[in-house]
Amino acid sequence: MEINNVNKVTEQTWRDEVFPEWGTWLNEEIDRFEVPNKKFAMWWLVNMGLWIKSDKQTNITIDLWCGTGKTTHDKSDMSPRHQWSRLTGGRKIQPNLRAQPMVINPFAIHKLDAYLVTHFHHDHIDMNVAAAILQNVKEKIPFIGPKYVVDQWIKWGVPKDRCRVVKPGDTIHIKDIEIDVTDSFDRSVLITDPDNEKIPSDGDIPDMDLRSVNYVIKTNAGTVYDAADSHFSSYFAKHGKDFDIDVAIVAYGENPVGVQDKMTSIDVLRTAENLNTKIIIPLHWDVWTNMLGDPTEIEKLWQMRREKFNYQFHPFSWLPGGKFLYPDDQNKLEYYHDRGFEDRYSHPVNLPYKSFL
Repeated sequence: MEINNVNKVTEQTWRDEVFPEWGTWLNEEIDRFEVPNKKFAMWWLVNMGLWIKSDKQTNITIDLWCGTGKTTHDKSDMSPRHQWSRLTGGRKIQPNLRAQPMVINPFAIHKLDAYLVTHFHHDHIDMNVAAAILQNVKEKIPFIGPKYVVDQWIKWGVPKDRCRVVKPGDTIHIKDIEIDVTDSFDRSVLITDPDNEKIPSDGDIPDMDLRSVNYVIKTNAGTVYDAADSHFSSYFAKHGKDFDIDVAIVAYGENPVGVQDKMTSIDVLRTAENLNTKIIIPLHWDVWTNMLGDPTEIEKLWQMRREKFNYQFHPFSWLPGGKFLYPDDQNKLEYYHDRGFEDRYSHPVNLPYKSFL
């Protein structure tokens, strides 16, 4: 109900009015967009969140996260076991505030065929999203992820029979979409303690396959390689031989001093070259205030090197909430949201004189 008196306004009415900032706009767009034959559509849901829809109208989402970062200065220092404490020897909390609006409402998701998560870092796995899917998607769709992801879901109350543990080498079929599970190269997750496990000895060598995976999503129109939070690895070249990749998704950002968490601009280009992909799309650069990246840096570096190294790929700079339709958008370098006003001059204008503007 619309409030038209300041005496009725409260903090809660304000939150209800403005959050989520995009309301159900993107939910409606995804639901209403019918993917044409021999094409697939993707939407960027902030951070590494991705929605893929095939030409059979099959919907999967990967690493959909609707959480936040730091919200107050009054927070305890990091524990000695926190991954950044272990990596840097520091204890001060990182000032990672969420820099993007909430572009999708998880509780307005009703049409979904599978929910995939790559690893258990809490900007990739989300209890709110899990609850929303259980409550509002009528079909008992699978929750798919590596062991520690599934352990987290079960701890939160997701029914065990809804969860599927995957590891590199596995293949999953979600209607017309085939998903190959591959190796992850996310070294940050190797020094992160799962919530549901006793603290391991410092001398233990962690098993990546239990913690994190990458996904290769094959549709009738093309193949998407989701590298999640992987760092650069020379083994990407093996994956480039194993799969015919059209679009690769990677995690890019500006690493603070003493930290190596995201790919750098040169890492993005090397990954594209190794994967032998046609298009490389950097994500993750958008969300944390202390790691905001600039994808135009990748494009400039690509332009500087493309002729010398005969690059057969190009980068694409996306914006959160944006749609990418393949193959229609395959030659684009940069995305911009719909500018509107396409119905201009379809009715008489109402101005004092023609040159008013």
